[in-house]
Amino acid sequence: MVEKLLNIKDLHVEVDGKEILKGINLDINKGEVHVIMGPNGGGKSTLANTLMNHPKYKISKGDIYFEGERINDLKTDERAKRGMFLSFQYPEEVAGVTVESFLRTAKMAVTGEPLKILTFRKRLEESMRLLDIDKSYARRYLNVGFSGGEKKKNEILQMAILEPKLSILDETDSGLDVDAVKVVSEGVKLLADGEKSIIIITHHNKILQYLHPDYVHVLIDGKIIKTGDMSIAKDIENNGYEKYKEEVYQL
Repeated sequence: MVEKLLNIKDLHVEVDGKEILKGINLDINKGEVHVIMGPNGGGKSTLANTLMNHPKYKISKGDIYFEGERINDLKTDERAKRGMFLSFQYPEEVAGVTVESFLRTAKMAVTGEPLKILTFRKRLEESMRLLDIDKSYARRYLNVGFSGGEKKKNEILQMAILEPKLSILDETDSGLDVDAVKVVSEGVKLLADGEKSIIIITHHNKILQYLHPDYVHVLIDGKIIKTGDMSIAKDIENNGYEKYKEEVYQL
């Protein structure tokens, strides 16, 4: 029996009094990879931030269910403890905090259990090896002096350590060269084990050349106006969003 992980019902979201999401409906089962595509300003990042309860984004109508539990009123850390994770489009630099220290603290905060330094370090080095990250990065300050590609790879490393049930990747491929996109994609594939679910948010399909999502959704003007398979992403690559924008006005 397929188990539903995330259920979004008629979600309306406002930012500074302006409605951005205008009735989102979305079901994600365990083990599925969903891609949400759309032009800039359509509401993709609003959806990602709303799922993790960013205070700027206010739900005016609708519900979000995670593993059958309504989470509209849950704080961000409570959602993280239940297994939700959001990678940042623009990861912050944190001077004075090493990658290893940050990840160990985050892991303990999510699990609520103590974690021995040497045990964690062994696990971290194994994950870094799988993601082709030099283990010396564990001693560097979080994202300080990192290239764009290194910052994005570090986000995937967080996924590997925290083992979320649902990962939301907000334009993880933006600003990356071809080699970096491939490395990030390989990391995502390694972590998609048939139980964990992933939402990939993007406005182009560079990263999709290496992944095989179960569903592709087109989000324009605050609404999902089309759902299908990879053929949608290929159509967008060849022809752009124009015909999908026209569908918005026909709804």
